[in-house]
Amino acid sequence: MLKFIDLFAGIGGTRIAFEKAGCKCIFSSEWDKFAQITYERNFGEKPAGDIRKIQSSEIPDHDILVAGFPCQPFSISGVSKKNSLGRPHGFNDPTQGTLFFEIKRILEDKKPQSFLLENVKNLQSHNKKNTFKVIIDTLEKELEYNVYFKILDAVDYVPQHRERIFIVGFKDPVEFNFPEIKFKKRPRFKDIIEKKVDKKYYLSDHLWDYLQNYAKRHQEKGNGFGFGLTNLDGYSRTLSARYYKDGSEILIPRNGNNPRRLTPRECARLMGFPESFKIPVSDTQAYRQFGNSVVVPLVMEIAREIVNVLDNNFKNTAANSNYKYSEVYNKCFPG
Repeated sequence: MLKFIDLFAGIGGTRIAFEKAGCKCIFSSEWDKFAQITYERNFGEKPAGDIRKIQSSEIPDHDILVAGFPCQPFSISGVSKKNSLGRPHGFNDPTQGTLFFEIKRILEDKKPQSFLLENVKNLQSHNKKNTFKVIIDTLEKELEYNVYFKILDAVDYVPQHRERIFIVGFKDPVEFNFPEIKFKKRPRFKDIIEKKVDKKYYLSDHLWDYLQNYAKRHQEKGNGFGFGLTNLDGYSRTLSARYYKDGSEILIPRNGNNPRRLTPRECARLMGFPESFKIPVSDTQAYRQFGNSVVVPLVMEIAREIVNVLDNNFKNTAANSNYKYSEVYNKCFPG
């Protein structure tokens, strides 16, 4: 069975995806204590902490490294906020921005056959594209991986417009294609809504008035800022880690009454998590965790493609491999 490690694991969305693709997680790392609680409740193990304090020798050998390294230093909102505060962003961020080089360290020391990295769309254009160039040059020229990358929108997998960049690499020369959409119609937002919802999720008159006035002021200035009243037959805006503040980016209409925000369970559904996924933390922490997570079914499709490539590579070049890729693939994806 293919083995993978789950870095910057969050609450385990990527782990679910790769386990569904027939792989086994043998190591995880996450420094947020609340995310650790959710992860442990769902997977029965507490992730190791700060990856900067973990030696490569402490990480077991693995076939695939997966990592959704922190996106705040590169996201549009994160850059804007730090600019306004006069703080550094990107690789100049003294903490989060340097964490990519922890991935580099582990790839260099452990040399897995493949990796999957995920980040915000803005990573590709950050700092006049220089940040992305450093990342790709590091992976291709220094570490000698064959690298593929693409910005994918999860809207065909869940009813949410969510663009993220995915970077995939292989040690051997291979042919890799990102998954193509196979669905005839997109999922609808109303399919993720709970039937009974606590009134605490309803917007107060004060907050609803504030959001409407805020949107009106920006419209008068020609700006596009404002709340997002979701079309129930369509899809929502992107769920962010800031959703706990007022929920304005994704509001659910209520037949002439004040709209409401999503419940944590609806957030889980919007990110493609299974109904069995446990949410043991407060609403505030849950909003942060799902807003920072990955869309599980989209990552699962990428994981399947990675397994397929490793399977084909095994058939062609790795007759003496320790892992029977073809048996794993055929068992997980018959036909």
